[in-house]
Amino acid sequence: MTAPNAAPPIPAGLQRAIGTFPYRLQMAGGWIDQPFVSGANPEPPGSMVVVSLRPTVRYMERSGMATGTRRVAMQLWGGDIPADRASDELVRELYRVENQGLTDPSGSQDMCGLIYRGISRLDYDASFDGGWFPSHVESITDKVVVSWLEGVINLVPVGGRPEGYNPLGVRNLDPGWIARLSHSGRQCYDAIVAMDLAALGAALNECSHAWRAILPQVYEHPAIKSDLWGLLEGYMGAYAGAMYSGCGGGYVIVVSEDPPPGSSHISVRV
Repeated sequence: MTAPNAAPPIPAGLQRAIGTFPYRLQMAGGWIDQPFVSGANPEPPGSMVVVSLRPTVRYMERSGMATGTRRVAMQLWGGDIPADRASDELVRELYRVENQGLTDPSGSQDMCGLIYRGISRLDYDASFDGGWFPSHVESITDKVVVSWLEGVINLVPVGGRPEGYNPLGVRNLDPGWIARLSHSGRQCYDAIVAMDLAALGAALNECSHAWRAILPQVYEHPAIKSDLWGLLEGYMGAYAGAMYSGCGGGYVIVVSEDPPPGSSHISVRV
């Protein structure tokens, strides 16, 4: 008999095909992990939420699920996260390896979401370590809260970001919108702790609007041929809240107790 809240087993052959290394889901507050954003935040620290996911399915590439960072981590450490080292040390090592020589390095939330178990709030302050790494990490692994989140987060596949796409072509670093972005991450985490569906949906909606104001090419770019914002507005209007899993598409993260058509749930790694 399966214990309450226990994750269902995955057939061995399927697990070999998917791999055992976790994925990462970002939620509200994303982009605050980039110093060019956190440096303009008038009310630091700013927060964002990441969720470490059990690899129960093969998530789409270029869809905001940290598949590229996951690949680097597997090359670096093999199939598992080293158990005998501190999480912050592993985050920094993986960040250094992935971003070596890059002009536009990825944010460290990718690494944090893979390595820290459960649901984590990452606080970023440009005065701490240049803004490259979180000044504070707070994580939830409580089974009741995790089970609730697994039941209300629904992923609707849309499609990976196209080749030639870059969301950084237009940067409107308005401090007011950046403050709203950073608040959306804390609101998201607090809503999860309280298991408040409406507040969680509102936090995702707020983050979606902040992205559009600060980095409009998250949704509209010459390489993107579909109406990403129009689709997102449809989900935001029909359910408690919604946002994309990444820039340029990926999955729509829909907050609802009633699964939208074509959606799937997540499995949190605790």
